[in-house]
Amino acid sequence: MTNDLRQAVKLLAAGDWKAAHAIVQDDEDSRLSCWAHAIVHVMEGDLPNARYWYRKAGRSFSADVAAEVAALSAALAA
Repeated sequence: MTNDLRQAVKLLAAGDWKAAHAIVQDDEDSRLSCWAHAIVHVMEGDLPNARYWYRKAGRSFSADVAAEVAALSAALAA
């Protein structure tokens, strides 16, 4: 799933939240995938759903998509 998640992060960085959503919705157990799922819903404008996914990811809510995508990308690289 890591390669798929990396692809989802690339899609998020490009602004394609719909394609990223198709990838991350298949993994509800990984905190990193839940984080990406949260970002998807921020981009979509569904903030209540984004808050849910941030909680599942164990992270605080953030609407700063660029910073979140960069942080998630760094977490995947670590």
